[in-house]
Amino acid sequence: MVWTTDEKVPKFCTWEPYSSKDQGIDFIQNKACEFLWSRAICLHDRAIGFILMTSCSATDQSREKSVELGYVLGSKYWSKGIMTYVVKQVKKVAFREFPHLERLEALVDAENVGSQRVLEKAGFHREGVLRKYLFFKGKSRDMVIFSVLSTDLNHQD
Repeated sequence: MVWTTDEKVPKFCTWEPYSSKDQGIDFIQNKACEFLWSRAICLHDRAIGFILMTSCSATDQSREKSVELGYVLGSKYWSKGIMTYVVKQVKKVAFREFPHLERLEALVDAENVGSQRVLEKAGFHREGVLRKYLFFKGKSRDMVIFSVLSTDLNHQD
């Protein structure tokens, strides 16, 4: 899991790079299984990233038709179109595997321009900025929210 020990990857994440194999195993055994849907992103039989969907209704029943997308990719593989390709594929899978789903959304740190670009290229719509939405790593962070609706798929690739 290349991305777990990469110092650059968690810059905009709530977690820090893993320092041991045991931390990676703990993630797989105790955290990854909690997600609604998750997959490793592999290249040449190596996990270079991770993509997941979490239910928005876990904390708010009125959001049962919405799912949040999250992803990470080892920095060596940034700016190569890999994540854009993966997000496009997952977008299609999400609405097929979860037919009740109406909305797929993603929150991105306002400073994470690369991730915002990934979502735009994958056909997500930028909805706005949630000011001081999260607090981690010692500061309040603005988040940009993106979404794609099931009805949008009829008008995209």
